[in-house]
Amino acid sequence: MNSLQPLAEKMNRAGATRMPFFAIINFEGSEFFFSPLDALQHDEIQIDFPGFKFHEQPASPAEPLLKWQPKPQPFAQYQKSFDTVLRHLRYGNSFLTNLTASTPLETSASLSSLFHAAQARYKIQYKQDWLCFSPETFVQIHDGRIFAYPMKGTIDAAIPNAETVILNDEKETAEHYTIVDLIRNDLSRVATQVVVEDFRYIDTLHTAHKTLLQVSSRIAGNLPHNHLQHLGDLFLDLLPAGSISGAPKLKTLDIIREAETHDRGYYTGVAIYFDGTQVDSCVLIRFIEREGDGFVYKSGGGMTIHSDAENEYQELIDKIYVPIYR
Repeated sequence: MNSLQPLAEKMNRAGATRMPFFAIINFEGSEFFFSPLDALQHDEIQIDFPGFKFHEQPASPAEPLLKWQPKPQPFAQYQKSFDTVLRHLRYGNSFLTNLTASTPLETSASLSSLFHAAQARYKIQYKQDWLCFSPETFVQIHDGRIFAYPMKGTIDAAIPNAETVILNDEKETAEHYTIVDLIRNDLSRVATQVVVEDFRYIDTLHTAHKTLLQVSSRIAGNLPHNHLQHLGDLFLDLLPAGSISGAPKLKTLDIIREAETHDRGYYTGVAIYFDGTQVDSCVLIRFIEREGDGFVYKSGGGMTIHSDAENEYQELIDKIYVPIYR
């Protein structure tokens, strides 16, 4: 994360002077975007966050999603990545590893039309390069406290007794305990009196084709009185997000680099909005990226020693969606 030091210094100065800004950091911490809010350009970025919207109005009604055809990698190819991660899990090198893949996508829609049509807590379109419609908060900071909301565990709501099934699933339960413990430890690097305020509650996510249930928790802690003066340093201490890396974090990052067959880029990075007093940020998941003349959709999920390859492969596919519903 040394390449992020210039960003940390910009964020520290902005926090100290209460200058509102927007920033994006890629997964590896090798690239970033930073701009004061009053210098944002519509041809560079479009943003729709709770409490902050910076985007042009569509020239016409949203295009219908006439074509949406993912072309997932063959299961045998995914199995190789899965086996690599599972070997490390069995050796005890990791307790939780987030394994992701890049899926070619045929769609009739443009990034701009999808940005306006999608319904999500956090939406970002960066140039004509990529689009993210994320349901997952990274951290929020307000009133001297920091909050995190890790999401782990997804199920199709149409499955009978879906909520009971997901909350009683052994693998999903172990995964959620692990990520909550990791995030609690991460927050303890920058905050005191860190507690889990709400453990394993259900979020409902709507898509064009189905409704998903996702399991979340809320963790909170107290920040030092001068935390805004060290805003950039605080984020560097927390990155990358535990929910899309794993535990222990440093070793698990090495496993991810060995197992995955694509460059994550900005996928699974974070985006940060500072209004001059408070911070909201998200994890860059649910992610479409331009690749050549087409698009890819990047998705994945957490693996533990209890994971099943076919189930994990299906979860990766289930997450290839746009949150459009009427």
